[in-house]
Amino acid sequence: MNLFEENENIVVFKADKDGLDLEEFLSSNDISGRLFRKLYKGKQIYVNGKFKRKGLILERGDLVSIYMENEDENTTPEKMEIDIIYEDFDLLILNKQPNIVVHPTKSHQENTLSNGISYYFKEKGIKKKIRFVNRLDMNTTGILIVAKNPFAHQQMALQFESNEVEKKYQAIVSGIVEKNEDYIDLPIGREEDKSVKKVVTENGQKALTKYTVIEKYKEASLLDVQIFTGRSHQIRVHLNHIGHPIIGDVLYNEESPYIDRQALHSYYLKIKHPRTKKDIEFIASLPEDMKRLINHLKNK
Repeated sequence: MNLFEENENIVVFKADKDGLDLEEFLSSNDISGRLFRKLYKGKQIYVNGKFKRKGLILERGDLVSIYMENEDENTTPEKMEIDIIYEDFDLLILNKQPNIVVHPTKSHQENTLSNGISYYFKEKGIKKKIRFVNRLDMNTTGILIVAKNPFAHQQMALQFESNEVEKKYQAIVSGIVEKNEDYIDLPIGREEDKSVKKVVTENGQKALTKYTVIEKYKEASLLDVQIFTGRSHQIRVHLNHIGHPIIGDVLYNEESPYIDRQALHSYYLKIKHPRTKKDIEFIASLPEDMKRLINHLKNK
């Protein structure tokens, strides 16, 4: 094992100045205290190839390596088609298809995306746990990020928590949206304590959405939607509140004979790569059911 060479299990940092101790240095590289303690306890942090105490004062040019062990994934492997947009040591980026559950639940142990990824990992000899970074509703399609190790997961979670990730969606909504572009800056909370449904409410959490009209049809509109906060159901609630609920959304609108889910697709994501810190963009093509709905609306 070469602790000076980056690979799927090792991430290397180089000290660019004197004076920081090991914990301070990794904290300055956005390694959380929780992850540091976990790695340190397992003796998985090395300085110039050797395990050192966390109080060690680093010198300029020292190489600090964090080692992440191989892991067992317990989700039952199940062969299925998964649409991979991008993959490297740290990330697996998927284009989630319609009407598929992401995680196994008590009532839904099979045919989840996790089952499919578990099979893919097994086939490729990837000995890592499945760590989803972002969430999409069962009936929303588009970009899903899977982190392949604790380091990538923690780094990506940090970006999402601080709203540094650029997220764009396409939505097909009922009615002709008059303003070609607008911001919706309205707080969102639960309709009732145990309700799944969310509403705009003064007591809710801050939520900011921007929409731009792409096309207008006879009785509907295609929107480009960017969210700057990550509230549950944010786009669905905000668009419903301005009188343009998403077509096919049975919770905030009504069933549609032309699509069997809400016409909402996460098509664009821009992040900083957890290892290189460089900006990286992902684009997921529009699913066939939304293309068919658009064709129907155009010809109506």
